Amino acid sequence: MTDQNLTRRERLPVRIHADSHEASIAVAAEIDALIRLKAARNETCVLGLATGSSPVTVYDELVRRHREDGLSFRNVVTFNLDEYYPMEPTNLQSYVRFMHEHLFDHIDIPPANVHIPDGTLPREEVAAFCADYEAKIAAHGGLDLQLLGIGRTGHIGFNEPGSGRDSRTRLITLDHITITDAASDFFGEENVPRKAITMGVGTILAARRIVMLAWGEGKAAIIRETVEGPVSDGVPATYLQNHAGKNVAIVLDEAAAAKLTRRQTPWLLGEINWDDALIRKAVIWLSKTLKKPILQLTNRDYAEHGMGDLVTEHDDAYQINIRIFNDLQRTITGWPGGKPNAHDDDRRPVPGKPTRKRVVLFSPHPDDDVISMGGTFLRLHDQGHDVHVAYQTSGNIAVFDDDVLRMADFIEDFGDFFELKSERTSEFFGEISGQIRSKVPGTVDSRDVQELKRLIRRSEAKAGARYVGIPEENMHFLDLPFYETGLVKKKPLGEEDIQLTVDLLERVKPHQIYAAGDLSDPHGTHRVCLLSVFRAVERLKDQPWMQDCQVWLYRGAWQEWDVEDIEMAVPLSPDEIVRKRRAIFKHQSQKDRPLFPGHDS
Repeated sequence: MTDQNLTRRERLPVRIHADSHEASIAVAAEIDALIRLKAARNETCVLGLATGSSPVTVYDELVRRHREDGLSFRNVVTFNLDEYYPMEPTNLQSYVRFMHEHLFDHIDIPPANVHIPDGTLPREEVAAFCADYEAKIAAHGGLDLQLLGIGRTGHIGFNEPGSGRDSRTRLITLDHITITDAASDFFGEENVPRKAITMGVGTILAARRIVMLAWGEGKAAIIRETVEGPVSDGVPATYLQNHAGKNVAIVLDEAAAAKLTRRQTPWLLGEINWDDALIRKAVIWLSKTLKKPILQLTNRDYAEHGMGDLVTEHDDAYQINIRIFNDLQRTITGWPGGKPNAHDDDRRPVPGKPTRKRVVLFSPHPDDDVISMGGTFLRLHDQGHDVHVAYQTSGNIAVFDDDVLRMADFIEDFGDFFELKSERTSEFFGEISGQIRSKVPGTVDSRDVQELKRLIRRSEAKAGARYVGIPEENMHFLDLPFYETGLVKKKPLGEEDIQLTVDLLERVKPHQIYAAGDLSDPHGTHRVCLLSVFRAVERLKDQPWMQDCQVWLYRGAWQEWDVEDIEMAVPLSPDEIVRKRRAIFKHQSQKDRPLFPGHDS
């Protein structure tokens, strides 16, 4: 199929890269070239900049090019898209702070050339500030290039659904979904500001060039609406289709592009080269689209949904149906560690030998083991395997302050009752209580409070694993250092993180490794934890015991696998569902309301 056919449903130019790092490097190279071109002409380069996780690697690469390749920003003037309101510039969540930490403090841009909406203004001064912001952009000749991210509501900047095509810089009220998505940055939804100052849609569209970035599975659905859907104020990003110069690029990684027609259902665009994975995907899609069992799909069903050439190749729909039905049936097993003495062992997801396997279950947070694969966890233990659980991070930032106060009260009362209380204990918990009660929402906990929160999560993890039946010596708390910042923003994966993972695997020498493949968690911890496992496995791949080791990726807490991707499905009985639920409820600090809610209610 020609590229033109593949993209014929796309109303905006799309560039798909293998991953977000590769994509970010390409965008940084484009910005670099623009800055140098303008400098050679003795002109000012006017950039509109975005915040959030999407442009971070772009900024990192621009800093590298400044330090190593002589890229100067002395001819650059910047205007940021938005800022929360109210917001002090020194606050952790301030976009002023974000921009200085990620870019401005590391380059030679003149401070007077930096413009960011002011979240400290009295309300009555905001309108005049917004008008002046627009005037300053115009005085510099308009934006040469505007960098954008996109929110799950389709917002660009903070232009929420309902924003007008010609809107300009203004104070707006944030959508509930945007507030929910920001909860992790503010240590709780209740701490997120309800308003923001944002460039308008009209301001953004006036830029001569627009580059939008989107990474990850969580952005795939809104990207499809933006790129293939009609222009609508319900999805403000679709206004990009009306850019006067048509000079827009939507830059994606593979995950964010997954729901575009050319990736999700390419057979609707014309004849394609079928392979086994694509046939399976297409048949499952057809079954779900028509709400018909796979074995009841007909030649006509295939023909009317762009799959007629598949029937021609295989002579009859039923031949395809039975093949895919059997393929899916073989993924379903009640024996995640393999079924002993099975006559069809070679057709099962996991071999039956050795009968008793050593298993390492990596849990990014202290509750992912029982939430995301609790049923499989129970089966593995019940069927006699040697199961180890590796809790990769402490999870301490996801504990409410009230839980710390409750724990402090318990320990004080415990000491009083058993006459064990010391003067130092009383003093210590008095300090803790004082810190919690005087704490400003969204600020970083002291090391002592972080440690108490770590212990709360650890005790809950032990209770959950103990309920499953795991002995305490098989519970491993790695407390990977990348996580221990006290902030939602974590450090990059480091050598110590990888080595801790390597050391555990070398001790256990597992036949099975289970790792969280759910990369849509709100603050990216799963992604880093998975990378630590991959790096460790890469280092150990030549070890003799690794030749018989399988790595399985599980999902569940934030986003499930699509049916076509599942290679092993473990059915649970009603009793096992109850047991899984009880194991989850051992995590008392998390069960009533998560501090960082996802988007799946």
